[in-house]
Amino acid sequence: MLFCVFQRIVLITSICCRKRAESETTVADAPTKAEKFAQRYSEILDDLKKDPESHGGPPDGILLCRLREQVLRELGFRDIFKKVKDEENAKAVSIFLDVVRLNDNIEDGGKRLENLVRGIFAGNIFDLGSAQLAEVFSRDGMSFLASCQNLVPRPWVIDDFDTFKAKWSKKSWKKAVIFVDNSGADVILGILPFARELLQRGTQVVLAANDLPSINDVTYPELVEIISKLKDEHGKLVGVDTSNLLIANSGNDLPVIDLTRVSQELAYLASDADLVILEGMGRGIETNLYAQFKCDSLKIGMVKHPEVAQFLGGRLYDCVFKYNEVLV
Repeated sequence: MLFCVFQRIVLITSICCRKRAESETTVADAPTKAEKFAQRYSEILDDLKKDPESHGGPPDGILLCRLREQVLRELGFRDIFKKVKDEENAKAVSIFLDVVRLNDNIEDGGKRLENLVRGIFAGNIFDLGSAQLAEVFSRDGMSFLASCQNLVPRPWVIDDFDTFKAKWSKKSWKKAVIFVDNSGADVILGILPFARELLQRGTQVVLAANDLPSINDVTYPELVEIISKLKDEHGKLVGVDTSNLLIANSGNDLPVIDLTRVSQELAYLASDADLVILEGMGRGIETNLYAQFKCDSLKIGMVKHPEVAQFLGGRLYDCVFKYNEVLV
């Protein structure tokens, strides 16, 4: 049953990938190769139905995504969402200062935190791996500020926000590792204002981004460039010192993540972390919702696949805010 759920999700995402691949200008004869991608991947799924071990392991979400990316890369499709990522990054960078100032103008710490969290959910809508959102995005575009106001009402399907807010007011973390998700509004207008708030509170922040492109997820080189653009001439992020902000290559190349296979660099940086944040549906919900850590953890993301909403007993576009505190 779980395989069928993952299969439907990955198959829908693969349809989005095929459409993008057909118009990829950097690949010769892209439409024909996009058709080959669809055929090959469909054959792989058929193989897995007959023999779940036929492609190197049980057909979980990580394997299904890995096989899809492998077929795309073998056919020469390295970064089929690059154009839209670049466009959305530019748009988000242009309003970053306005979003930060809106947050800074909220004097009450609890209300400011809630606004930052709502910003993470609103930014996480920019996900072209979701067929419904990809269609809306291509037709109408998306407004970050409007999305902040139009989130599903609380209580969310998993809602530990009040517990987290109570800890936030009394507790500070020495080092937070944040696994980032999508380009554009997600990382720039959602995650970075939240990371900046942590920096202001004295927390060292490590942003972990993908090694290679996958759908519209931000990569390590792209994140380095984004941060460089947002810093002022003194190296500050809208007045906040960034000497405690680190960017790490996670070693991952998928929209989901196996935390046992991160890069050596990230494993070293995370060894003394006391807060781990997994953001996004792929990393925070579909593959690590029930992962247990030796430190505090936060899984935060929007539910953008009907199958996941049904599994969780929530609504499409519902929100997950799962906080686990480790008591010493």
